[in-house]
Amino acid sequence: MANADESKLDYPLGDTLPAIGAVIELAPGVRWLRMPLPFALDHINLWLLRDRDDDGREGWTIVDCGVANDATRAAWESVFAHHLDGLPVLRVIVTHMHPDHIGNAQWLTERWGCRLWISATDWNAARIASQSTTGFGGDDAARFFGEHGLVDPEAIAKVRGRGGYYASMVPAVPRQYRRLMDGQVLRIGDHDWRCIAGYGHAPEHISLHCAALGVLISGDMILPRISTNISVIDLEPEADPLPLFLASIARLRELPAATLVLPSHGKPFTGLHERVNQLAQHHDRHFDEVEAACRDKPCSAADLLPVLFRRKLDLHQTTFAMGEAVAHLHALAGMGRLRGHLDADGIRRFSMPV
Repeated sequence: MANADESKLDYPLGDTLPAIGAVIELAPGVRWLRMPLPFALDHINLWLLRDRDDDGREGWTIVDCGVANDATRAAWESVFAHHLDGLPVLRVIVTHMHPDHIGNAQWLTERWGCRLWISATDWNAARIASQSTTGFGGDDAARFFGEHGLVDPEAIAKVRGRGGYYASMVPAVPRQYRRLMDGQVLRIGDHDWRCIAGYGHAPEHISLHCAALGVLISGDMILPRISTNISVIDLEPEADPLPLFLASIARLRELPAATLVLPSHGKPFTGLHERVNQLAQHHDRHFDEVEAACRDKPCSAADLLPVLFRRKLDLHQTTFAMGEAVAHLHALAGMGRLRGHLDADGIRRFSMPV
């Protein structure tokens, strides 16, 4: 996102960040913590909500978990020792199935003897992925990216070698869970939190809105500085996720403009309606840029990486960028603005409709 766009958002805490293993209280009973990630996107925000169970026992709900590694678990142990006010964790809520969100769910639920709460779609997707792949590694992913123009032998070999990539960060998923659904209201402590399902980024992402506190735990659906990755992967090769994502974030305009947004990456901010508009405009610009490139010559997704991404990409970023390029092409084909065709060399390219 351009600096001019970011200046239209407000960050109530300025540049203040919680140290690893520490927390910041953002609203009554709402605490913010950060955990490291082994990617260019080097952190995830996680949340503690003051809670009580049906028996009246006081404690905490965790929202999102971090990846399953020693550094994250050590940070969690510091939080448990110093920032739970001597109270237990009563449940673990996961917004969606990506590794930085669900990675430690098994460890946390076993550690505290509590239940995982998640959408049914994402629970099942995580269970399958932890035993195989997510579409960003392995032979099927390599073939899929190859069909969309990623032909560099070294890159393809690295993609093929990442078959266990998801499982390395999500070694197990709890065998039992409690289902979250759109519109469901959770009583967490003294407040009601409404589930808002979002699509396009994950199978059935759940954000949480508390009207009384004026707070939205947005997960990855709304991020302040970067656009949410929307990808097509080999598991659903004809998918068209971008229209689903744009429709999902448009629903968030129904929430008050002054809502404090708690994103999974970046800093808490206000300016929800402005950010939804910025993201819609961002994808409109990308649609125009992709269409213009395909007007000049038929393009594969790989051809469009320098059009959509101006910076140098590592392998992790390239796989996400490929998925996002395919998503833009599929959206434009769905609008009738482009037409896809498999060429004699086995690469799928897109051009203007005849």
